[in-house]
Amino acid sequence: MGVDVQQLLEAAVAGIDGQTRPGQVQMAEAVNTAMHDGSHLLVQAGTGTGKSLGYLVPALLHAIEGRRVVVSTATLALQSQLVDRDVPALLDATEKLLPRRPAYAIQKGRNNYACLHRIREGAPDDDGMLVDIPPAGEVGRQVVELREWAEQQLLDGEAGDRDHAPSHQYQAWQQIAIAARECLGAQKCPYGEECFAEKSKEQARKADIVITNHALLSIDAFENRTVLPEHDVIIVDEAHELPARVTGAAGDELSPQMVERAAKRSRRFVDDDKADDLIDASDALRAALDGTREGRIEAANGPVLEAAALVRDAARGLYSDLNKKSDDKDDDPDGAKRQAKGAVKEIFDVAERVAALSDLDVVWMIDRERFGRELRIAPLTVAGLLRELVLKDRTAVLTSATLTLGGDFDAIARQVGLRPSDKLEDDDEMPEVDSDSDTGPLPWRGLDVGSPFEYEKQASLYVAKHLPPPHRDGLGKKQFEEIIDLVTAAGGRTLGLFSSRRAAEAATAAVREETDLKVLCQGDAQLGELAREFVEDPETSLFGTLSLWQGIDVPGSTCNLVIIDRVPFPRPDEPLMAARQRAVDEAGGNGFMAVAATHAALLLAQGTGRLIRRSSDRGVVAVLDPRIVTQRYGAFLRASLPPMWPTADREKVLGALKRLQSS
Repeated sequence: MGVDVQQLLEAAVAGIDGQTRPGQVQMAEAVNTAMHDGSHLLVQAGTGTGKSLGYLVPALLHAIEGRRVVVSTATLALQSQLVDRDVPALLDATEKLLPRRPAYAIQKGRNNYACLHRIREGAPDDDGMLVDIPPAGEVGRQVVELREWAEQQLLDGEAGDRDHAPSHQYQAWQQIAIAARECLGAQKCPYGEECFAEKSKEQARKADIVITNHALLSIDAFENRTVLPEHDVIIVDEAHELPARVTGAAGDELSPQMVERAAKRSRRFVDDDKADDLIDASDALRAALDGTREGRIEAANGPVLEAAALVRDAARGLYSDLNKKSDDKDDDPDGAKRQAKGAVKEIFDVAERVAALSDLDVVWMIDRERFGRELRIAPLTVAGLLRELVLKDRTAVLTSATLTLGGDFDAIARQVGLRPSDKLEDDDEMPEVDSDSDTGPLPWRGLDVGSPFEYEKQASLYVAKHLPPPHRDGLGKKQFEEIIDLVTAAGGRTLGLFSSRRAAEAATAAVREETDLKVLCQGDAQLGELAREFVEDPETSLFGTLSLWQGIDVPGSTCNLVIIDRVPFPRPDEPLMAARQRAVDEAGGNGFMAVAATHAALLLAQGTGRLIRRSSDRGVVAVLDPRIVTQRYGAFLRASLPPMWPTADREKVLGALKRLQSS
């Protein structure tokens, strides 16, 4: 073909008026090697490396050879960025060097596209009747607007994608979209030929590069790779999120309300007795949950498991009755019966899984405010699922700014189903691998290409050793005083990352009471609106919880200070994490380090990464939890962070923040 990965990368960088970065070149070459020798690659590319081009350029070369590449991201935002900006810019910059211009497409879950059947026929109510939403109230107004938008999208040949829809609430979108299990299917739906979701799938089948997200990647894996088009390379960006997203996709929930709703939607298609049986089972489940404490459900929780078995049996009978008549277009012209069947089948599947209480699953009960009590179920580990369903039989490149925890890749490798013993060193040759073996090695390499930022010069890691360790009751007076002094010295310009909503709100109140500085708190408005206001006014601060630890990008003087109130260990009473930790202990390992410390290290790395977003940024990460330097596990946590200049000198830090404020 006459062009190699370096030439293509140079053209791509020049095309966007960028600069060549050694880490980006190293990453692109490693990705290219993995694609050709079939090994898996874990590559940590720090902020500023330009990792998108680092994997897109070799993906382009691979696609030109006629081998499709799928790129998966954790967020729809990054997915859209790749499709709307990064990939088109890359193709424009490299077009003259390639024999043809590769085609690309975006593929999302069905619920992200407007459903023409639901728009034109209506959404089902709890009794299975398809009803229309009157244009009364704000949600009704939004539904009408979304319907008009979708019809115009169809006329204009557009995608019908939620990302391009008028501003709306979630409840409004649910009236014009549909879950995959309730879809009639292109062959049975009267609007199948016009369907936005089906058109998206067709475009993906014709594309050389397909951009998707971890949720759909998970669904594709669980459905024997029938959702995404065939491919032999998967690139996983934001790979640190993959285990959690797969856990979510492999998890289920079961509540009395869900069971009752499914029964009511089926009533007009079956004898009343069958629907009543399922309603009675929902009452039994509600009674069992009312008599159960929140937390993990184990064999001793007999009433809950017995109620789940009642739901399973009643759902099986109802589903069998729904199947007695054929389900062709004449029998089910409005699709309501198929949607009722989908709801009942889901209830049966989840209830059967809960009642079985496998050692491979964790079941727990939560009490949701306004929604009542419900059961949750999730895999004890997803490592085996990822190994078998995602990594086997294709090459995987997993990349993120935070993949080395405690100084190496082993923790993340285990989470995604790769064995540290199968790791290849730089000079190792790729061994022969038996693709039919269930127990054979999956060879992989780990590569940290670093970051172009000079963290030692640009950032300080301040640990407030003089403060008492945090306690369960939340922040104390000394912590509030420290926060106030730090924010005052910085003149605002602070991103506060807190372990709980209560802590964020209390810290916000304290700063507002003692200073004239403006502090925004997560929950005051939509997160996007708060982030915009934070960026536009450098003297404003923003305090919040988990979504701010990972989901906000604020380069420049907007953020000179990141405050972290405590090491973000999972709560001891969080059922899934506690079960995973106990399982490691019982297997002879260190559950605390493998689960709790690894979880905390990943979040700390993500949180501290909010500070330095470009080469001109300067600032301080202030950790108010002394355990990061006083406890033995602190070395593991610190080794997971960027190499910032460490200090415990409070006065030096306050002075540095004041100088940054005036510069």
